[in-house]
Amino acid sequence: MDAEWISLVAGIVISLGFSYIPGLNTKYATQSEDKKTLIMIGVLFAVALIAFGLACAGWLADLTGVVITCDKPGIVLIIKAFVLAAIANQTTYKLTMLPKSVKAAKAGG
Repeated sequence: MDAEWISLVAGIVISLGFSYIPGLNTKYATQSEDKKTLIMIGVLFAVALIAFGLACAGWLADLTGVVITCDKPGIVLIIKAFVLAAIANQTTYKLTMLPKSVKAAKAGG
């Protein structure tokens, strides 16, 4: 797997987590659309920074087989991966069938 595929999968998994993890999903559903977007972008940005840190420490290659260098091309790759993760994340959330508890939380009850 390359960095792009891993970022797509990460974006999808994070979205599904916010849709289906009990407690987290209902708390997230009650937020405004702007706040939800900021939360997701923040989580994805944190994951991208952690991935870059792991890459610079040499652990990312050991964990995933993906090699990202700690230089300008590595930063560009992380930015591209972040954008792909954000696209996958938001698309997944919009297409996901939400549990009844989330629908009730969105409706305010």
